[in-house]
Amino acid sequence: MTSSIAAETPMQTVDIQKIIEIAAPIEIAFEAMLEELGPEAQLQDGSSYPFKLEPWPGGRWYRDLGDNTGHLWGHVQVIKPPKLLEICGPLMMSYPAMNHVQYRFTSEGNGTKLAFVHRGIGLISEQLREGMPGGWASWADRIRQRAERQAK
Repeated sequence: MTSSIAAETPMQTVDIQKIIEIAAPIEIAFEAMLEELGPEAQLQDGSSYPFKLEPWPGGRWYRDLGDNTGHLWGHVQVIKPPKLLEICGPLMMSYPAMNHVQYRFTSEGNGTKLAFVHRGIGLISEQLREGMPGGWASWADRIRQRAERQAK
């Protein structure tokens, strides 16, 4: 067995915050978010990405590849439908990292405001850090589009 101690650990942080206006009632927007984080999840290119979200405290959010294989993205830390979902865990990172993702919904007239926050710390690669804002923006836009379609 060999071991080593790094003189300097390249710790990185992530702090992404977005506000999304959704032309749909809060209940519809929250359900659209659950669908997009679960069975309707997609990559930025539109291809299916098989996720399961167990919407209760301690519930898992994971990529389901079938035959008991997959990738744990996190656990539900807080859920208060239709206003709040918080998930903590490694997300898409298969290395030492901890992340916290928050979806906070607020009614505004006939619509909803979604405040999204992703904060993380760990050995996060630069390539992943650079791609995250676009990935989360794509996901948030699909939530908005789904909610607005369902509200019609």
